[in-house]
Order: sequence, then C-alpha cells, then structure tokens
Amino acid sequence: MRRIVITGGPSSEPIDGVRFITNQSTGELAVLVAQQFQKAGHEVELLLGRRSIFRTSSARFFDTNEDLERLLSEVVNREEVRAVLHAAALADFAVANIVVEGQRQEAAKISSAATSIQLRLVPKAKVIARLRQLFPAAWIIGWKFELDGSPADVVSKGIQQIEKYATNGCIVNGSAFGPGFGYCNSTGLVRSVRNKEELADLLLQVVQEAGNQRRRFSKFEGSDW
Repeated sequence: MRRIVITGGPSSEPIDGVRFITNQSTGELAVLVAQQFQKAGHEVELLLGRRSIFRTSSARFFDTNEDLERLLSEVVNREEVRAVLHAAALADFAVANIVVEGQRQEAAKISSAATSIQLRLVPKAKVIARLRQLFPAAWIIGWKFELDGSPADVVSKGIQQIEKYATNGCIVNGSAFGPGFGYCNSTGLVRSVRNKEELADLLLQVVQEAGNQRRRFSKFEGSDW
C-alpha cells in the first residue's frame, strides 16, 4: 500500500462578502481517480474544492489556493507520500481592488444596484510550484487544460510545466488537445485515453510502474516504495 495525495475541484477567490470568482470544475475526475487507487489498496488523501459537485465522505475541502497549500502542508508524514496527482482547477488571479461607480469599494457587499463595477485582478502564486518542496520523493503529475492552439502546442506546454516545476508528468486536455486526455512525460506525449475512466486506469498504472521501477533501483537501500 502506498500513500497517494489527489487534488481536485475548483478553488475560489472572494470578490466581496457574498460573491466570488471560480473555475469550471466538478471534482468528478479527482473522485474517480481516488476511488480507483483505493480499490487497488492504496491510502488516499483527497483534497477537493468546496464547490465541487462530486464528493466523498473522506475528502477534505478547500476554498482558496492558500487553503489547499495549507492542507497539503498538513498531510501527515509527507515524506511517505509516493504520488501527488494535482488535478485541482486553481485560480490564476485574485481580486486586488474593486471600483464601484468610480469609487473604491469599501463596503462588505457590492450593491446590486451598481451600474459600473471594475475589478483589478493580480496573478496568484502557483501551488504546483510548491509540490516538489512539500513532497520531494513523490511521483508528481500536474494538469494542463488549454482551449487555444493545436494538440502539439498543448503537449509542448505540458512538457514546459514538467521542466519548470520539477514534476514527473502532465495530463493534457481541453479543446486545443481534442477529445479525451493525454499523458506526457519530459520527452513528449506517452499515451492518449478517451475518457475519465480510462484516465483513472492509466494514472494507477503509471504510479504503480513508477513504484516498481524505483524498487528495482533501490532494493539494496531498504526502500519500501
């Protein structure tokens, strides 16, 4: 049995006390993948965006990117985590300030009668950039969802993500890639699958093969990978 961390669903960023911006994500894929790993006998830590439609009773929930990073840092015995599958659809931007009717918003709630609202968004730090530091021995897989460009463009961006954040693989999808999902490593596209169920099977296979390979290389070092 290996310890696996899976993130999924959307994060959200507050606009005011009642409104927020978020990404389109149901959490379905993360739940499917978690169930597949659990069936195979692995110990799974599932971290889901609170607004996920698909849920499990064992999941822990986050709102913002910072909430997720805190949950990741709280994973017990992080050095024992063998894989991190980072499928969460996290916010790329946060609301820096709000101008309503030409005036900076100070009230806790924007009036529904306002006729002019301007939001200034600023980039957020990438949680994926912290994963290698948090889980130095884990097999880490990120996600790259793209709407514009060609399949080759998406694969290229997946490879760039692997190189930039020292991950081991990247799942690519979106209309730019086409139907289904692709699994990339640092050299390119390894395999494509048609749907989420096939992707869950593929991820289990990839993680188990990585574990078998690591055991072969470290069998004289007492590793239990």
